[in-house]
Amino acid sequence: MTEMVCQGLVKKFGRKTVVNNVDLHVRQGEVVGLLGPNGAGKTTLFNMILGLVTPTKGEVYLGDKKITNMPVSRRARLGVTYLQQETSVFTGMKVWENIDFVLRFRVKDKLERRKLVEELLREFGIWELRDQYASDLSGGEKRRLELARMMALKPLFLLLDEPFVGIDPKTVKDIQQMIRSLSARNIGIIVTDHSVDALVPVVDRLYIIHKGKIIAHGEPQVVLNDPVVKEVYLGT
Repeated sequence: MTEMVCQGLVKKFGRKTVVNNVDLHVRQGEVVGLLGPNGAGKTTLFNMILGLVTPTKGEVYLGDKKITNMPVSRRARLGVTYLQQETSVFTGMKVWENIDFVLRFRVKDKLERRKLVEELLREFGIWELRDQYASDLSGGEKRRLELARMMALKPLFLLLDEPFVGIDPKTVKDIQQMIRSLSARNIGIIVTDHSVDALVPVVDRLYIIHKGKIIAHGEPQVVLNDPVVKEVYLGT
């Protein structure tokens, strides 16, 4: 079973240290949460894992392979994928075309692609929307399409940046169920969000980042009952 590991990650912008000696790991089939206030370093840490930002110090490993300096495209081919906070669907394409476009990079046979597109559309509950343009979808429907499109890449690890933002309570529950389903398919997931209530029910372990440092990590309820976490993040 493959594990993704971050060791001693540091990122400085000029004299300011944004991420300070962060260790983090996630195994296939595990869901790990990352919580922290705005400006805590979550986005920078995510970007270092993805390859969008080069660490000042520290390493990122995928299994026994060091990927610290690999570009995003190569990491994606190795199975590291990302769902950003802002919608990334191709709005000028129909729903089914969004998935077909991504599948073309790994499946050349048209009939096989068509079958896979249908499977993904049905799995993520958007089969009935297949002929709509992505621009006409609701926020929750776009999230489903993004997840379906991402699964077309057969990821080992998935990074979700605030997937619960801007969606209705029913879709929050649907996405929670999708995260559990992806985990059951042996995909390792790192997910960040501002909503403790939405995030905690789906994670196996939780990291709290504050001022660039991990101040607590472990089982969710243990972490949330930590006195330091209560003081600096939960405000209780």
